[in-house]
Amino acid sequence: MLNQENLDFILGKYTENTRIVCPECSEERSKKNIRTMNLTVDGNSTLYHCHHCGIAGKVRHPDYREPVPKIRAISVPKTIDKGLIEQYLSSRGIDFNAVKDYPIVSGHKFYHGHGELPSVGFVYGDKEAVKWRSIEGKNFTQDGASRTLWGIESFPEDSKTLVIVEGEMDLLAFASAGIDYCVSVPNGAPIKVSSKAIVQADDNKFNYVWAAKDVIESVDRVILAVDSDDAGTALAEELARRIGRAKCWTVKWPADCKDANDVLQKLGSEALCDAVSEAEAMPLEGVYSADDYALEISNLYDKGLVGGISTGLASVDKLFTIVPGQLSVVTGLPGSGKSEFIDQIMVNLAQSEGWKFAVASFENPPPLHIAKLSEKYVGKPFFEGAADRMSRIESVNAMKWVSDHFLFLEQRGGDSATIESILDRARQAVMRLGIRGLVIDPYNYIAQSKSVDNEHQGINEMLTKLVSFARANQIHIWFIAHPAKMATNPDGTTAVPKGMNISGSAAFFAKADLGVTVHLSPEKDTEIHVWKCRFKWIGTTGGTVLGYDIPTGRYSEVKWDNLENPYEPSRDFNETDDDWL
Repeated sequence: MLNQENLDFILGKYTENTRIVCPECSEERSKKNIRTMNLTVDGNSTLYHCHHCGIAGKVRHPDYREPVPKIRAISVPKTIDKGLIEQYLSSRGIDFNAVKDYPIVSGHKFYHGHGELPSVGFVYGDKEAVKWRSIEGKNFTQDGASRTLWGIESFPEDSKTLVIVEGEMDLLAFASAGIDYCVSVPNGAPIKVSSKAIVQADDNKFNYVWAAKDVIESVDRVILAVDSDDAGTALAEELARRIGRAKCWTVKWPADCKDANDVLQKLGSEALCDAVSEAEAMPLEGVYSADDYALEISNLYDKGLVGGISTGLASVDKLFTIVPGQLSVVTGLPGSGKSEFIDQIMVNLAQSEGWKFAVASFENPPPLHIAKLSEKYVGKPFFEGAADRMSRIESVNAMKWVSDHFLFLEQRGGDSATIESILDRARQAVMRLGIRGLVIDPYNYIAQSKSVDNEHQGINEMLTKLVSFARANQIHIWFIAHPAKMATNPDGTTAVPKGMNISGSAAFFAKADLGVTVHLSPEKDTEIHVWKCRFKWIGTTGGTVLGYDIPTGRYSEVKWDNLENPYEPSRDFNETDDDWL
């Protein structure tokens, strides 16, 4: 099935009425060459309809451009009082002789609450609108709807620079200073930058940008000389979104100056020209030079590569440490202790570093999870059993400690959890509560997006979002994923699952910064395998063994009689080798 872009490309080439083989359904038919699609050319568009599959629509030709709406001309005063105009402009520091060719008129206009007042008017386009200002006071009114940049008709064809200002008086200030490659927006600045995608057909407030597309494309750079307030900043951003940031420069006005006319009145023409000549390129989004990392490079030179934070388990620290901004993928067979192992690391980090965590655990309801975390904190079982149980006071104190360091992202209301819903809640926890770690356990409870074609694509997109979130918010993410069904060894044991064995996609191995397997040995020891460590100063591939205390859920170092860990590998464990010992 063709996407709309490809279909538009194919059909947009036809400029006459005809009948063609349908590019959408012909390959699925036994008689592939039957012309079942009618094409009807209507002006700058082609209408299409297939009588077999029923697909229909309209394609605009590649060279089509949205026409500028026809504006009904309005009447303007037939007489112009040049003396009145000159008087007004002079009061604003503007040389009348330098700007006399601009479409400026005069007359008396009615202002609500003030009556009729002597005014000057700025004529837009082919008399499509006139914006009026009273000579005295700050009164404004308008005839018609302005849809073009003011001054665009006077823009020099050979100019490679375009200056855009926020008002007609700012344009006249530039013209008075000898800068004639300036235009003004026809309406006010927005309150803030919109988060909506730009659709030209619906972009009514900024249709003047699209109407000036030829001029904008002809210049090498566009200088945005807008007001130095929040609204001006928002206007610059909105203009840059449509023009392209790579082409945009911004002006920094001198102290105590709000706009171009303000600079002209207070500091003169030379200062205004200097401000334009010193315009700075608008920062590109997501594009940085080496200079932007000067502080980090200096620290790197002075301190070198610094390892991560201790896990609280000495033998595990030899394999890996914890670094904010990274993604750990943890796997293991059911019942191997994956969740318990991550819980242990979280408790250790909370105690040693004061870290806070958000937990999205789909197999451990929050009350049960809190009980397990309490056991690791206190070192006593929460429930009745063979071992001495923690007291009521100890359980209350543990509850308070867990409450200080853990948040639970529970999906209520019957809706399926998505990676977007989890990260949205985690984002709130980062901003409001300062969490440093996020656990998602396990991934297969997360609903796949309906927009993806297959599981592999869905997993890849999900992991990409997790990596980006970890980097942007400088938190560590532990992502627990079950492996596919593992083969049984000849001796009856189960092979150790690795990164490439995780069900669904090889992306688990590719996207992880740290890859860990928690595995129970035949002797019921807990083996920790590291099958990927992206950065050597943080850890390495290899393995170790931990002891596990069932009553408390705590992990500990194993003490060997000969002081040598028999599970310690003599070489690095790697993803392509099946041997661990």
